[in-house]
Amino acid sequence: MKKNSTMTAKQFDERFDRGEDISTFVDTSSIKRPGLAARRVNVDFPEWVIQSLDTESKLIGVSRQSLIKLWISERLQKERQAKA
Repeated sequence: MKKNSTMTAKQFDERFDRGEDISTFVDTSSIKRPGLAARRVNVDFPEWVIQSLDTESKLIGVSRQSLIKLWISERLQKERQAKA
């Protein structure tokens, strides 16, 4: 809640439970999503892989980096599901 607010946690919860807009009482400047912070990694690919990635990325209209992230994410999800 914002610093100048005199609303109690109980009042906040009651407003939320009633479906009222509580966004003015929330300080979003410090919100973090655990495990989603970006980290840079360097990966070396053969030229043919880069050319193939560029062709595919142009076909679907995204950057090479976005395509790589998408494909790796999809593969990791499949692996996770296979193990479950």
